[in-house]
Amino acid sequence: MKKTWILSAAVVAALAAPMAEASLTLPNPIEVSAGPLGKIGVQGVASGMAFWQDNPQGGAGTLGAKYAGATITNGSVIVQKSSGLLQFYAQAGVYSFPTLAATLTGANPTSTINDFGALPIAYLKIAPSSDYSIEIGKLPTLIGAEGGFTYQNINIERGLLWDMEPIVSRGIQFNASAGPLSASLSWNDGYYSNRYNVLSGLLTYTINSANTLAFYADGPLGKVRESAPNIAAYSAYGTVSQIYGLMYTYSSGPWTVEPYFQYMTTPKSARLRIDKSFDNYGGSLLVNYAVDSDISLAGRVEYLDVGGVPGEGLESVASSLTDLPDDSHAWSLTVTPTYQSGDFFARAELSYVTASTPAGTGFAGQNSLATNQVRGMVETGFLF
Repeated sequence: MKKTWILSAAVVAALAAPMAEASLTLPNPIEVSAGPLGKIGVQGVASGMAFWQDNPQGGAGTLGAKYAGATITNGSVIVQKSSGLLQFYAQAGVYSFPTLAATLTGANPTSTINDFGALPIAYLKIAPSSDYSIEIGKLPTLIGAEGGFTYQNINIERGLLWDMEPIVSRGIQFNASAGPLSASLSWNDGYYSNRYNVLSGLLTYTINSANTLAFYADGPLGKVRESAPNIAAYSAYGTVSQIYGLMYTYSSGPWTVEPYFQYMTTPKSARLRIDKSFDNYGGSLLVNYAVDSDISLAGRVEYLDVGGVPGEGLESVASSLTDLPDDSHAWSLTVTPTYQSGDFFARAELSYVTASTPAGTGFAGQNSLATNQVRGMVETGFLF
C-alpha cells in the first residue's frame, strides 16, 4: 500500500508539470512505382514494450498475470495510395492493445488480442475531389479521441473511455467537408459483428487554426448477434449500445489540450441476458507539451462511472465493456515523456488507476478484488 501511494504521488506531481498532445510522427512514406497503380507509399512501425505492474490480472502463465514482462506493441507494414480517384490503405502485421484496468496481452498472431487478424485495417477509397470521398473495407472507428495502435497516441496505454469504444469496424464510410465543417458517416458492423446494422457519425467544426469542436455518435439500426463464433473482437453488449461523445481540441505552439466527454447507454435485452438497462459515462483530459523538436511530455486524467446494480446480473455485461465491475467509479492518471529523433523513439510511462467498487468486487489482482493498480512501462522502436 505504501509503495502504491508513493507511485501515485509521483504521477500527481508529474501532472503538475507542463504537458500536452501529439502522437508519434511517422516519416513520409517511401514511394515505390507499382506499374498501373502508379506511385504507392510504404511505411512501417517496429516497437516493443517492457512493463512492471502491481495487482496483475489474468490467468496463471499468461502475460497479464506477470508482475513484469515484455511484448511487441507494433510490428506493422503500411501500404497506401493517397492520390488520384482510386486510393487504398492497408496495414498488416502484429500488434497489442495495452489498456488501463485491463489484462495485458501479448502480440501473438494466434491470441485473442489480435482481434482483427493480420490485416487489421484495409480499405478502398474513392475520392472524386478533396471535399468528398467514400471508403469501403475494414475501417478505424470514428468514435473517441484515442487511436487503436500505440504509435497513434500520446500515451502507451489507452484509457478507461477507450476501453468502451469500437476499434475497427467493417463497412462503408462517406466523408465530406465544406468550409469549417467536415463530416463522416459510416454504415458498419459495430464491434466487429459481421452484421451490418450500425450507424456511426463524426461532425467536426474548425473554429479557427487553434480550436476545433467535434461530436460523435454510434448505435444499432436493428437486432445484433447474440454471439459471433471465431470472432474474438465481437461484443454483443457493445453493438447493442448507443455511444455519444463531445470533444474539444486546442492546439497552438507547443501545447495541445483535448478534453472530451463520453456517454454510453445499454438497453435491457432478454435475448442478450441484460437484466436491466444501464449507463456508462466519463470524461478525459489529454494534454501534451512539446519541450523541443525531440522531447514531449504527455498526460491524461480520466473519470469513468460504470452503471448497474450489484447482484442484478450485470457484472459480466459491465466488465465486458469496461473491465470494471458494475456500479463502480474509477479515476486514472497517466504520465508519458517521449523522445523521438528521426526514425527512433523511446518513451516511458507511469499510470495509476483507482476505483470504488461494491463490497467483494474489484478489477485487479490475482483474486480480482484489488481496487487500484500501478503500472510502469517503457516502449521503444523505429518508425520508417
